[in-house]
Amino acid sequence: MTTNTPDRARTRFPGISSRAYEHPADRSALVALRSLTGFDVVLRKMSGLFNERAIRLTFLGGAVRAGEDQFRNLHHMVRDAAYILDLPEVPEVYVTQDPRANAMAIGSDHPFLVVTTGLLDLHDDEELRFVIAHEVGHILSGHAVYQTMMMILMQLGARLAWLPLGNIGIAAIIMGLREWFRKAELSADRAGLLAGQDLDAAKRVMMKLAGGTRLAEMNSEAFLAQAREYDAAGDVRDGFLKFLNLLNQTHPYSVIRFAEIDKWARSGEYERILAGDYARRADDGSASISDEIKNAARSYRESWESSADPFVGKVRDIADAAANAAGGLFDRLGRRGNGGNGGNGGASAS
Repeated sequence: MTTNTPDRARTRFPGISSRAYEHPADRSALVALRSLTGFDVVLRKMSGLFNERAIRLTFLGGAVRAGEDQFRNLHHMVRDAAYILDLPEVPEVYVTQDPRANAMAIGSDHPFLVVTTGLLDLHDDEELRFVIAHEVGHILSGHAVYQTMMMILMQLGARLAWLPLGNIGIAAIIMGLREWFRKAELSADRAGLLAGQDLDAAKRVMMKLAGGTRLAEMNSEAFLAQAREYDAAGDVRDGFLKFLNLLNQTHPYSVIRFAEIDKWARSGEYERILAGDYARRADDGSASISDEIKNAARSYRESWESSADPFVGKVRDIADAAANAAGGLFDRLGRRGNGGNGGNGGASAS
C-alpha cells in the first residue's frame, strides 16, 4: 500500500480522480467506455487472450525487479508517485536491457511498469520522476487496460495479415485506438507534472526524447518555437502529410507534447489542482457522458481554431462552408414548406 511519504515537499492529492487531469478527448472516451453495460466483462475476456501472468513471469525471469535491494531509487520514485496521486496499490516496476528509451504500463488486474536501461541512462532523477509518474497516471486512468487491448489487437492483426482483407477491420480499430492513445499520452504527461511538480524537468524530458542528452545544445524557447513552426508548417499538402505521418504513431511528437504541457501549465488548471480544487474519485459514478463528449468537442474545436496548420484551416473552411450551405438549404426548404402550406390552406378554403 502507499504508506510512504515523498522524499521532498510536494503537494499530495488525496482521492484525486483521473478526470482531474485527463485530456477532454481521452476523458470522454473513457467515461463512455466505462459506462457501457458488460464492457468490463468483454474487456477481461479480451485480456484473457493476453496472459498477464505469463508476461509478468517473462519480466520476472528476464528483467530486474526494482525494490529495496535493486534499483532502489527507481522503486522509491514509483512509491512516491503512487503516494502523491493516491494510487491504491503500488505497481511493480521492472528494468529491462534495451538501449531505446521507453517505459510502459502493462496489465489489467495488477498493472506493472517496465522501463528500459536506455530510459534510465537518458534522464536525470527529476526527469525520471516525471516519466515514472506519467506511467502511474496511465494506471490511474485505466490506460494500461486499454493499451493491453491494443497490444492484443496488434498481435492478432499481425497473425491475420496474410489473409485477404483479414486485417482491414482490425487495422481500423487499431487506428482509432492509436488516435485515442495519443490523447491519453497528453493526459499522462499532465499526471507526470502533477506528481513531479517540476515543469522544467517535464520539458527536458520532451527535449531529450527528441535530441538526446546534449541539453547544452538545446533551448526551451527555441524548442517551443519549433512546435509552433511545425503546427503552421508548409501548405495544405504538408498538413495532409503530417496527418498521414501520425496514423501509425502511438505517441504525439515530442515538440507537440512539449507545447501541450507548457500550455496546460499556463492555463491555470495546474495551479488550481495544486490548490486542492480537483475532481474526486468518489464522484466518478456521477460523471455525465454528454458533458464529457461536449468537453471533447469543445477541446477539438478550440484546437482547430487556434491551429495555424494550413491543412487544418482548409478542412475547417470546408466544414464551415458545408455547414453554411446546409443551413441555407434548410432555410429555403423551410420557407418553401411554409409557402406551400399556406397555398394549400387557401385552396381548401375556397
